[in-house]
Amino acid sequence: MAGCVQLCLLFLASFVAVAMSGVPAMAEIELGFYLGAQTAPHSRVKGNDPGGVGAFNFLAEWKGRSFSPPPYYGLRGIWWRDDGPLGFGLEFTHNKVYATDATLAASGFSRLELTNGVNVLTANAMYRWQAPDRAWTPYVGAGLGMAIPHVEVSSPGGVTYEYQVTGPAARWVLGVSRDLSDRWRIFGEYNGTYSMHEADLSNGGTLKTDLVTNALNLGLAFRF
Repeated sequence: MAGCVQLCLLFLASFVAVAMSGVPAMAEIELGFYLGAQTAPHSRVKGNDPGGVGAFNFLAEWKGRSFSPPPYYGLRGIWWRDDGPLGFGLEFTHNKVYATDATLAASGFSRLELTNGVNVLTANAMYRWQAPDRAWTPYVGAGLGMAIPHVEVSSPGGVTYEYQVTGPAARWVLGVSRDLSDRWRIFGEYNGTYSMHEADLSNGGTLKTDLVTNALNLGLAFRF
């Protein structure tokens, strides 16, 4: 949990530093937080586990367990340009994947998960269709960045339990927001990520997989 807090603080500090250095005075800045239900389809897992399962290549089935500790969540900062519908910002999502019992039994691993989590940090470009009455506002977005998962792998060859930067990541977003007041708005959205992972195991081995996550989110945003 301490690692998650540090990542969140890093996200907020990075966004504030960038926003304060270059945003026009009349631009709208929005800080958002969301929770949701996140899943991940099967993915191919390859690598080598010296002293453990050896060379491996299998199809892993994943569970998201969005509401079990630590929960799935996300943070987003956007500055919306005052001369049009475009916005730019940073987004951090704490995704999670647990290998199912059937996958563990077939693979030989006793633990295979990224539950603290499949952390994805992206720089986003956003577009919104602003209604005249500011009631309902559809928006879309996409971003590129990196994956910073907490790698949790156990086998007879050893235990890996640490944060790593494992590869590039991408994000796509489709949602709608509604103003509650001059400062607050709520939003609901679909949020997907794709991340490439090449993790180092503690025994000198490697583990590679590409993950896709799909989530339905509800969130609250503050703007100023």
